[in-house]
Amino acid sequence: MSVDDPITDFTRRSVAVEGVEKTVYVAGAGPAVVVLPEMPGISPDVLRLARWVRDAGFTVHVPSLFGTDGAFPTVEGGREVVRRACVSAEFRAFAGGGTSPVTVWLRGLARQAHGECSGPGVGAIGLCFTGNFALTMALEPAVVAPVVNHPSLPLDDPAGLELDAADARAVRERLARDGLTVLAYRFEGDRWCTGARFAAYRALLGDAFDGRVLPDAAANPAPPPFFAELVGTPHSVVTAHLVDEAGHPTLRARDEILAFLSARLHPPGRGPRPAA
Repeated sequence: MSVDDPITDFTRRSVAVEGVEKTVYVAGAGPAVVVLPEMPGISPDVLRLARWVRDAGFTVHVPSLFGTDGAFPTVEGGREVVRRACVSAEFRAFAGGGTSPVTVWLRGLARQAHGECSGPGVGAIGLCFTGNFALTMALEPAVVAPVVNHPSLPLDDPAGLELDAADARAVRERLARDGLTVLAYRFEGDRWCTGARFAAYRALLGDAFDGRVLPDAAANPAPPPFFAELVGTPHSVVTAHLVDEAGHPTLRARDEILAFLSARLHPPGRGPRPAA
């Protein structure tokens, strides 16, 4: 995947939440799943994941939050996207910033998607910079299947969580009240999503946090330049560092995520609806 993705098999929508409009790419049929982009944007690898979700029987929604949609992750372009995101009022990239304001918009997107697609609720898959956003989206009652992949925020606190105290309490209470589980992934040696961060999630959420750790040797050894040169560590379990080979640990992680979504979003006795 060394070229840009034209995203021609998705419908491009402009979605407004409380007067704020953002582009969202939509495809498929069935219950809604929001697949969030990872740095430096909606890359071809993120779109590959979104298509897998679509083909598993879901209506996938991919919101554009930063970067150039469909662009292959280069060093030069990626560095500039990170710089802009770190100073944006929508995100809280550093310790002490609390919950990123953009998650309010994302909760509204989930609410709208559930209204359109129906079903038991909505799934949310966060990746890297947006990893924890999937957990914060669970403050919206429609979100019932949050997946937190290698959450990298806050960037300057390896043991920190991208949540303010009030939202942390509210998320914990919501998961306990509704019996929800958070599925999470990281590589063992990831310096952006450390073992200390997963320990902080467990301390907050207890048994509701299902954190799974893959060995560094399982990571794709030849990811796009942004990941090879700037990220510089095994990081993106189901996107840039995934190895698309049968039986591979990263591909099993993808299958586990799809099974998690299906268990929550496809009602008992009904198989997944085929993608359009």
